[in-house]
Amino acid sequence: MMLHYLQPAKLQSKKIVFEDVFSARDPATLEHLKELSSRRRVIEESINQSSFITEAIAREMSGGLTSHCLRDLQKLEQYLPLLENLIFHVDLVCSNHRVVRWISELKIRWSSALSSSSLFNLRGPKFFQIDNLRYELGMTLYLYAALLRERAIEILPADLVQSATLFREASGVFQHLANEVFPSLQSAQSVERPLEATPSMCTVMSIICLAEAQAVTIRKAEEKGTTVGLLAKLHYGITELLGEATAIVYSNTKEYKDISSSFLEFISSCKALHELRSRKYLAESVKIGEQVGVAVGVLRDALINGKRELPGEESWRSIFGKEIDAAADMLRKFENENEFVWHEKIPSGDELPRLQGNKIANALPYHPKRWERELNFKI
Repeated sequence: MMLHYLQPAKLQSKKIVFEDVFSARDPATLEHLKELSSRRRVIEESINQSSFITEAIAREMSGGLTSHCLRDLQKLEQYLPLLENLIFHVDLVCSNHRVVRWISELKIRWSSALSSSSLFNLRGPKFFQIDNLRYELGMTLYLYAALLRERAIEILPADLVQSATLFREASGVFQHLANEVFPSLQSAQSVERPLEATPSMCTVMSIICLAEAQAVTIRKAEEKGTTVGLLAKLHYGITELLGEATAIVYSNTKEYKDISSSFLEFISSCKALHELRSRKYLAESVKIGEQVGVAVGVLRDALINGKRELPGEESWRSIFGKEIDAAADMLRKFENENEFVWHEKIPSGDELPRLQGNKIANALPYHPKRWERELNFKI
């Protein structure tokens, strides 16, 4: 089983009405602005949980989709091409003082789902305003990627192949945000922003999605009877990926000073869980090679490290506990066999074999779509 953390998709936003701010020169432009507002409003109502539409009507409006997550993804896929087109045309006149004022008057505001101050604020989430359409694009894309990841979790374990693909798609969107969208906001250094609107956090989320894609791939490999030696390397590959994510977080202490402790615990717990699984498979591998004493040493080391890393969150602790129990059972079996049959010395510390990682998951590139329609403004 995998540890699940769905908090990244819990974003909220304030209302935006594009046609109330932008001055359209022709009916076609006005219609585009109204459709933008309409498409965004259904997203706002869903993420802010302010919609009064019944479940039956929502399902009918989406073409029969029963998954709330899938319905939200559909709404975002209808909104994003319209927004990309608006940004394309605004970029052509972005130096105009009237256009600058319009963007400011939109009051683009989003909350953070990973900030501790937003999570524990009794007056509701804190909203961050940045007067830039790419902030709107970035946060909407962030929500899209987080929901792709949530959908990947939702369909486990029914469809492992599709789940892994969705994790890789989410990783690609986060990668696009880190490389193409949010760097353009970095010039506004003095403006307070949510953690989600930083390239480094998007890189962290991209890596997490790759680790999760690899975890799903391992489950498929286990079903096929892949050798335990390879499984050990694949699990440790996840540990290495999450080590990269951890290094990014702790190398940007100023940027991450308000980060949620539960998010940090999720990363560290996943990292420790897959290291434990890697050591367990490594022990099986060396046992097959008739190195029972080494297998015992590997398992003893695994259990010492694993028990130190037990998470506080109950559902994670339960999964972790089952893995520790399985490793303990295996250790007892190997110890008995070594005591009565092999009588091998039990190595420890530097005498134990080193874990080796194999990272095989890669991101699927995100290609933005733009609904190409000419827009004209009164400037």
